[in-house]
Amino acid sequence: MTAIWALLLCSCLGLLRPGAGQPFLRLRPSPSDNLPVKDIVEHPDPEYDPKEHDLDERTLRKKLGSHFDPGFMAVAVPGPANASGAEAAAGRARAALPAELRRLDLGPPQGPRLRVGKKARRKVLQWLWAYTYCPVLYTWKDLGVRFWPRYIKEGNCFAEKSCSLPEGMFCKPVKSVTKTFLRWHCQGWSSQKYCTWIPVQYPLISECKCSC
Repeated sequence: MTAIWALLLCSCLGLLRPGAGQPFLRLRPSPSDNLPVKDIVEHPDPEYDPKEHDLDERTLRKKLGSHFDPGFMAVAVPGPANASGAEAAAGRARAALPAELRRLDLGPPQGPRLRVGKKARRKVLQWLWAYTYCPVLYTWKDLGVRFWPRYIKEGNCFAEKSCSLPEGMFCKPVKSVTKTFLRWHCQGWSSQKYCTWIPVQYPLISECKCSC
């Protein structure tokens, strides 16, 4: 039993050595309820980067196949996404009122029913919606040369201020989708390592909601 523990200890220590494969590297984004995904800690040695002949776009597109989604991934540096607060506010104004808000009773829970004209009711509901609407704001993120495509359009929930009256609630992710990317992965020792592209899934926020 002592020999087995010694062997396991030596194996673990070997994984932490600078030349042993890719130490402290997370192969893929870790599953998490806390989105967006935290940055992956990569080994700084460029020896573990794909070479120019490994980055042939035609070959990689064929390998990724139907998983290539130009709406959420890009090979070259993309243009800006809709991440500004001003655009978020404009989105609130354009967004249709949800069914649950349209059915909202503006009267008091007890006592005589409050009579509100259609125009005044619409203005009140639009005002409430301006506070509770939680858009997904997208920005392009550079995943680095060890992912292909290198750029991903990542979503975040608008969090510049509270989304409720009275204040206290904030926009938080409630739904997510996964996109498949290729990940450059190396195995073995530096002198005999084998590297290849493998498919990995990357979770993205797809819907935000005002919640505690």
